[in-house]
Amino acid sequence: MGSSAKKKKDKKKDFQKSKLKVGKARPKPANFTDTSFKSKSIVLNQQSLTRTAPSATSQFSHHVSLLTSRTDSQRRDSLSYLTTAISTRPTNAPLQQPVSVLLPKILPLTLDGSHGVRTQLSKLLRVLPTDDMEDHIEQVLLYIRAGITHLAADIRTSAMDMLMWASDFAGSALVSCPGGWVKTLKSLMAAQGWPLEVTTSAWSSGKASFGKPGSDGKAMVKSLNALASLLRAGFDDPVRQDLAERHTGHGFPLVDTALHLGSKKSNGFAHLNLFGPPRDEESQMYEDKEERQEVFQRRFQGSIERGLESAKQEGGEVGRAAAGVQKIISEGMNDYGALS
Repeated sequence: MGSSAKKKKDKKKDFQKSKLKVGKARPKPANFTDTSFKSKSIVLNQQSLTRTAPSATSQFSHHVSLLTSRTDSQRRDSLSYLTTAISTRPTNAPLQQPVSVLLPKILPLTLDGSHGVRTQLSKLLRVLPTDDMEDHIEQVLLYIRAGITHLAADIRTSAMDMLMWASDFAGSALVSCPGGWVKTLKSLMAAQGWPLEVTTSAWSSGKASFGKPGSDGKAMVKSLNALASLLRAGFDDPVRQDLAERHTGHGFPLVDTALHLGSKKSNGFAHLNLFGPPRDEESQMYEDKEERQEVFQRRFQGSIERGLESAKQEGGEVGRAAAGVQKIISEGMNDYGALS
């Protein structure tokens, strides 16, 4: 009986389905080989196998090409390298690349979203030769005006710094280039929220916003300082100053000789606009102080003075900056009408 019962039990076991426990892996066979491992490797694309290091010129060109990189740190480091390479070059040595080639690559970074990139760009622009920068001040001013009217408050602030820097080293060239006087004044007024037409309804809209709460005062002071630097350059008359120095008797008998010589500018007849498209009033070149005074008195003076009166009521740094701008206007327009 025992053997027959065991045989029946063995036959039933062949037709029974084994139940697997949930969550428990099936046991691996004894000859199982684990193939799940992965080998780590380092792949260098386009690696250089030359024994000689790249020249300084090729490295300079390489970093210029990296200015369009998507990484903020890469753009900042490339600008830092270019600044060091230009500032440490031998005396009287030419630039690795002309200014006319560098500016189209670096000026778009004026509107860069990274504060570090814009700061490094400002350092780079300051080490470039000032004579070459004066010849391209119109191109620089295009990006400065775009930054002044930008939506981001920090970009507007950086553009104000660039405008003050440009007014210091190339003030006469800045205000006399096409659009340098009227368009720049309009951009600064738009940044302040001042309307061009002095009407009661226009002034009821309130002042412009300067970004984060609590930063309005500092940004407004910087905007007023930028306006002051532009007006100071616009009301300056280097030609009359030179005449006054010559009429003191120094240099006799060669008096006013410079007035009869050719222009030292590369585009001495640009104000004639012989080959360019017709210009409107905003795009005109105002090379004389009287012309800039006339346009300022007719289009901007009333609105700016009313905005300055409103700013002086705030007091503090804003009030002092507004008083400084008002003083520049009164001194600059003091001789208006008497020069003719």
